[in-house]
Amino acid sequence: MQLLGIDTSTSRVSVAIGGDGDLLGEVALGTPTPRHAEQLAPAIRYLCDETGVELRQLAAIAVGVGPGLFTGLRVGVTTAKVMAQGLRIPVVCVPSLDLVAYPLRYTQRLVAAVLDARRHEVYYALYLPVPGGVQRVSGYEIGSPDDLVGELEARGDEVLIAGEGALRSREQFASLDRAELAGTGFAWPRAAALLELASARYEREEFCSPSDVQPMYLRKSDAEIESERSTGEERVS
Repeated sequence: MQLLGIDTSTSRVSVAIGGDGDLLGEVALGTPTPRHAEQLAPAIRYLCDETGVELRQLAAIAVGVGPGLFTGLRVGVTTAKVMAQGLRIPVVCVPSLDLVAYPLRYTQRLVAAVLDARRHEVYYALYLPVPGGVQRVSGYEIGSPDDLVGELEARGDEVLIAGEGALRSREQFASLDRAELAGTGFAWPRAAALLELASARYEREEFCSPSDVQPMYLRKSDAEIESERSTGEERVS
């Protein structure tokens, strides 16, 4: 059983191929200006060529469904849907915040996965380590870094904070007494973590048809907000 994993929810493109507990290959690409649409297809072709896995051998496609950057997230989700539809295979959807938390499953502390949401906000969720993984103990949220700091202070737990959103707002999180930043090695969702989680879900038949895949948007896009603002201005005048 071979799966292709795709996550483009952040400024980075991450792709991996593997299955049955074996990671065959992984590519992670990041540039100062995100180029998801240009980088994703070549990364998939490269991995297939290097691992010798043909697309027709795939049992499913796993995709990180966000929350994340609107444009990048759409590229990854749309690619997964189109490929799965063409190959007539299912899609396994995994929230991208889960991919940040999962590699930290061996800690004894509360894990806060935090991704950049722009506009001085972050996407975040809280997790507790459990045998074999992590268990989410909050909703998938959006708010200011100070909102998250207040929530963590109220809980009073020792916390490990991971994700690029935490690194960009390190000054706010520095005020927490019982918290530590996980560092750049845990800043972005990895397709390798996606394959691990998706493989188990595939075995449990927790997948869906391509037409049912939807990105997780926790707020409206900048374009939608600007459109509503313009419409409102027209109505006032």
